[in-house]
Amino acid sequence: MTRSVTVRVPAKVNAQLAVGAARPDGFHDLANVFLAVGLYDEVTVTPADALRVTCSGPDAAQVPLDATNLAARAAIALAARHGIAPDVHIHIAKDIPVAGGMAGGSADGAAALLACDTLWSTGASQEELLEICAELGSDVPFSLVGGAALGVGRGERLTPVEVGGTFHWVFAVADGGLSTPAVYGEFDRLTAGTDVPEPAASPALLSALRKGDATALADALGNDLQAAALSLRPSLTDTLAAGTDAGALAALVSGSGPTTAFLTADEESAHKVADALLASGTCRSARVAPAPAPGATVV
Repeated sequence: MTRSVTVRVPAKVNAQLAVGAARPDGFHDLANVFLAVGLYDEVTVTPADALRVTCSGPDAAQVPLDATNLAARAAIALAARHGIAPDVHIHIAKDIPVAGGMAGGSADGAAALLACDTLWSTGASQEELLEICAELGSDVPFSLVGGAALGVGRGERLTPVEVGGTFHWVFAVADGGLSTPAVYGEFDRLTAGTDVPEPAASPALLSALRKGDATALADALGNDLQAAALSLRPSLTDTLAAGTDAGALAALVSGSGPTTAFLTADEESAHKVADALLASGTCRSARVAPAPAPGATVV
């Protein structure tokens, strides 16, 4: 068996990330409105003598190539369930920013899972694949399904969200990453001694998505981790200001950062905002992408 399987998988932006107080297990309950966006990694799996991971593309040097990589963990988890040796070469063609709050690692895990399932013809159901995704990480199930969804619990329990049009985004990629655990730790520090409300999806935001109304969506965007991300990386404030000064309808930190996300009125505006962000010198690169986008797909 020498054939290979390639899966394309999207990045995500959190249109809303509502975060509850820390639970006894250290996690936080979330109300996480995910949108898959048209920036993609491609993961190719090929039979091999042993499991190995390689990576190419921007920031490839930052991607772990050992068994801590979510793509490797996905292959190992699926193989264990089906009595198969996880002997594949996993190659990640990386285009999603690394450690950028856009679920690039989670995307690779979902893509590797689908690719191995296809290569090995395991016959796993969608429910089984989503169960493995949830074991791998909170964002991995959404990377598999894509589109738009509300994630609750740790974000892994998904309900599809209706979207009535295309939304145009710009993503400003910062130098270096931000550790998700560190951002949550800072959130806990900043909210210590306060009454953190139970996280809930915004009805106004869900309505704006359903209607395809970018202006209404801009008014409803929210990220409870933004203050923590800005506390750890104050320079992101300049990036947010540069994007809004250039005409973005709204700006926010994407997930735990440090990538910042800008919602625009249309594709032309998105390119203008991207050009202005690059010219501002407040980010390393600026990427334009539509949403929603399909989830992990065999190509």
